[in-house]
Amino acid sequence: MVYSQLNHPKCMRVRCTGSELSLAECTIYNPEPIKTGVAVIKCYEEPPGECKKFLCANGKCLIHGKPCDGVDDCGDNSDEMCCQKCQGRAFLCKSGVCIPHYAVKDGIRDCLGGEDELDETDKAIENTFTDPMSEIREMRSSAESQVQCGIPNKQDDHSSRRKRSAGWEETLPTQIQWQVVIQDEGLIRCGGAYLGGCWVLTAAHCVRPKPKSFRIKLSVWKKHRPQSTTDIVPVKNIIIHHEYNPQTYANDIALVQLEELYLSDKCMGYNPAVRAVCVPWSTQQFQPNDTCTISGWGRSSTLKWANVTLVGDCEHYFKDRFLPGMECAGDLEGRVDSCQGDSGGPLVCTDASGLSYLWGIVSYGNKCSETNHLGIYTKVVHYFEWIRSKTGWPAVTKFNQ
Repeated sequence: MVYSQLNHPKCMRVRCTGSELSLAECTIYNPEPIKTGVAVIKCYEEPPGECKKFLCANGKCLIHGKPCDGVDDCGDNSDEMCCQKCQGRAFLCKSGVCIPHYAVKDGIRDCLGGEDELDETDKAIENTFTDPMSEIREMRSSAESQVQCGIPNKQDDHSSRRKRSAGWEETLPTQIQWQVVIQDEGLIRCGGAYLGGCWVLTAAHCVRPKPKSFRIKLSVWKKHRPQSTTDIVPVKNIIIHHEYNPQTYANDIALVQLEELYLSDKCMGYNPAVRAVCVPWSTQQFQPNDTCTISGWGRSSTLKWANVTLVGDCEHYFKDRFLPGMECAGDLEGRVDSCQGDSGGPLVCTDASGLSYLWGIVSYGNKCSETNHLGIYTKVVHYFEWIRSKTGWPAVTKFNQ
């Protein structure tokens, strides 16, 4: 399209990654003088025969450019995924994606775990017409003003002890702030995880569609002894996944909606000992061999925590019992495993930026804490859209845009 009537026309170049919510999140460069037109479409033709270089996921044969150099030459970023290492100055994310060097420490989490923003400093992007970073921060801060998730209690943080732990350890009184107790007609059989707002996530086999029979206890340390920070909240609604199968434990997930306080949209008063855990949205956020944390009471009266390892070949251990929406984790030496009494409790993984995500819910297992036996967890990320459809925006993680 040519506008010959324009005097000294200029073209504004915009760079987007494809994950933006609006044009404001793209990088907008200085207007550049053009001679013939104001809009350019760059097309490509598929070369005849077999692609001898890199075949993009969209079918484009990558003739010019190199995979894993931080530049999206394919147009769908497939040439920057599944990389073992990056070329040149590109930065390798833990998930195997290469991003350009100028995206590191630019104020936006380009890597799923946020490792590109460690020791974040504010930097102006050179040669830009407008710096979109402040706009992004402003938009996101307003959208996220009602939710803070996955930030551990620094006073009772157990991360410094993780590497030294080889088994279950007692927590400190307010250490795991998203852990909850699910009480059914006065009896405690399961745990759960607080998502924020008025929502708790647990296993479907832990609940039944009789909300008046349940109470949720938050900030519990000793199972049968409330502490000064303990909140006990009635249940308003229980949403069991519509495809839950109690025989196979398929889709073993349920949402518990808490009762609001009188003349309020909140379910409890401000409690600094209670904090939401983040809900993961990408299956690539955590990988096999990552170390994550489980917590629960089991047969103990005091809340405990332990490290487990995510395992990638779960079918090898569980055969046809391992179904979509499941995750397995544990310690093949038999030192740590979730057992009876931990059901519904959280399996939490922490990313490079320090945010904690609810990666799994304790579902089932056999021969717990025995050699070569693992625990099965409901894989929360598999149900991200289901969770959002039932809870709405305020209950999802701070970085789920």
